[in-house]
Amino acid sequence: MWPNDAQWKALADGERFVLDGRPFVLHVVDCGELVMPTGQLLACDPFFLMLPSDNATITVPPGRYPVKVTVADISEQGDGSNLREAYATLFLNERPEVTRQPLTPLRPGETAPELEAGEFIGFGVDSATACCVDASALAYGMPDESIWYDDLFDSGEDDSWFSQMYDPAHIQDGIANIPLPLARDGATIILIRSGWGDGEYPIVGGFDATGSLVRVHLDFFVIPASDTTHAE
Repeated sequence: MWPNDAQWKALADGERFVLDGRPFVLHVVDCGELVMPTGQLLACDPFFLMLPSDNATITVPPGRYPVKVTVADISEQGDGSNLREAYATLFLNERPEVTRQPLTPLRPGETAPELEAGEFIGFGVDSATACCVDASALAYGMPDESIWYDDLFDSGEDDSWFSQMYDPAHIQDGIANIPLPLARDGATIILIRSGWGDGEYPIVGGFDATGSLVRVHLDFFVIPASDTTHAE
C-alpha cells in the first residue's frame, strides 16, 4: 500500500513504464541544497499560502540538504513535450531508505493524530507551485509580507521568483533554488511546479533500517496512488 507499493517511483532515474495506459519516462533533477538554519521544514504554496509565521512544519536537524526532483515525461512520444514534477526529495543523509510513511506537519504544541493506512494530512497548493523552506527563516529572511508579490514574486525583473522559476538556464523550467532576500545565514527556498497543479499533497518520510528519518518526499500524485485519502 502507498507509499510502500510498487507504484512509488521517487528517484527512479531513467525508469520507463506504462500505467493506466499512459507512458512514463522518469529523470531526476539535482536542485542544489536547501539551507535550513533552524530545521523547521515547511512545505506549502509559496505564492498564496506561505505565512511569515505560524506555519505547520516537520522538524529535522538544522543543516544543508540536497534536494532532487523526480520529473515524469508523460508525452506519447517520450519527447519531453509534457513534463510533470512527480516528487521532490530532501536527503537528510545517504543511508538507504527501507520504508516510508506519511509525515504530519504540526504547529508548536500540536500532536499528530492517528491515521488510517493510506491517510495523510498534507499541504494545499493553489498556484500550481509548491516549495520547501525553513519556516523560522521566513521571519528574518523575508521583507514585509505586503510587498512579497509585487517586489519579489512578480517584479518583472530577472531575479524575481517567477522569472527564476521559469528560466531553463537556472535549474530547469519549473524549478528554482533562491536565497531568502534578507537572510544572512544562507537560508534558501526551493520552488517546484506541482505535478498536475492545485490540490492537497502529502509529505512522506523515508526511514532507514533503524527507523531514523533519512528522506523527506513531497508526492504530487503524478504517478497514481489510488489507495490514498486526505484526512480531514
